[in-house]
Amino acid sequence: MTQIRTLRGVLRTPRDIDDEAQSARSRAPLRGALLGCGFFAENQLHAWRELEGVEIVALCDLDAGRLERFAASFSFSPSACYTEAERLFEEVGLDFVDIAAPTSAHRSLITLACAHRVPVICQKPFATDLHDARMMIEACTRAGVSLTVHENFRWQAAVRETIDALRDGAIGEPFFSRISYRSGFDVFRAQPYLASTKRFIIADLGIHLLDIARALFGEVERLGCQTRRVSADIEGEDVATMMLAHASGVTSIVDCSYATRQSEDPFPQTLIEIDGERGSIRLLAGFRLQIDRLRDGRIERTERLVAPSAPSWSTPPWTPIQQSVVRFQADWLAKLKTDDLPETHGIDNFHTLALVEAAYQAAEERRIVIPQRW
Repeated sequence: MTQIRTLRGVLRTPRDIDDEAQSARSRAPLRGALLGCGFFAENQLHAWRELEGVEIVALCDLDAGRLERFAASFSFSPSACYTEAERLFEEVGLDFVDIAAPTSAHRSLITLACAHRVPVICQKPFATDLHDARMMIEACTRAGVSLTVHENFRWQAAVRETIDALRDGAIGEPFFSRISYRSGFDVFRAQPYLASTKRFIIADLGIHLLDIARALFGEVERLGCQTRRVSADIEGEDVATMMLAHASGVTSIVDCSYATRQSEDPFPQTLIEIDGERGSIRLLAGFRLQIDRLRDGRIERTERLVAPSAPSWSTPPWTPIQQSVVRFQADWLAKLKTDDLPETHGIDNFHTLALVEAAYQAAEERRIVIPQRW
């Protein structure tokens, strides 16, 4: 094999040089762009800055004023800011994009990412309907591009501890669950557009709880749903109750409300009850995980605190969600480097989105619906 002499007199082959270049690339931080600079994008950018081996090098938003304000708050130079996604993809070398734009923009942005062979994280709901979801997943598959949906509720510390306890067999085979998120918190103050959307609580919040149900108990065979609009100041539903029949044999109730008035509002905590053949699991308000086990004919109870650790930039009461963004992005980063599938890859999240669509259909038609499958 031909050898090359360096200035220091060390002999290296072309293969050595290729290996060294590859090693240098693997050590360099992954370069990402954040597409969309709205309300939740701040959490995503803060979270990326918590992680090693990754750097957000560019921002994009159609609203120049919003982009400028966002960039200034995070000390981005004007040269790193774009109002046209096409220009960003053409001018910036990227290892991934994190899409935090409105759902209506997702298909065009994912199409661009596919054209440039750039892996994608996309905010939920990642499609306006299941047809669009299929089109985007198939486009990414053809292009060999990783597609992951940013679903962070299953990565909240307390929820994750509950999932792990069930998977570890703490209570044996489960048969019933209730996943509940009930609050009177004014979510419209920071996100006023939610008041005018025709589909509100299931599409914005219920989607997270349905994903938790899938993470706990697997796919759903049948679904029923009842909705109501309590507030006269909004367009969509602010209360929803869903009953899910899982293929595993579990029946789960998923209920959510932004019209519940309580002296001690648990926002933004998700509360979970699970009954199993040999005990029960309760994720209670205050991040208390309570496990009852049947042993020698007696019920033994253990309880521990599973509160999230607060990132330096977190702001109560958002801490559980903000920490979960770090955990989700850290897991995604690790999976990208090993070519493993993230938990909420495109096809997986298609089934969560299918439950959202089934819930709205069940509520409108007042019947049990069989969700679509991939």
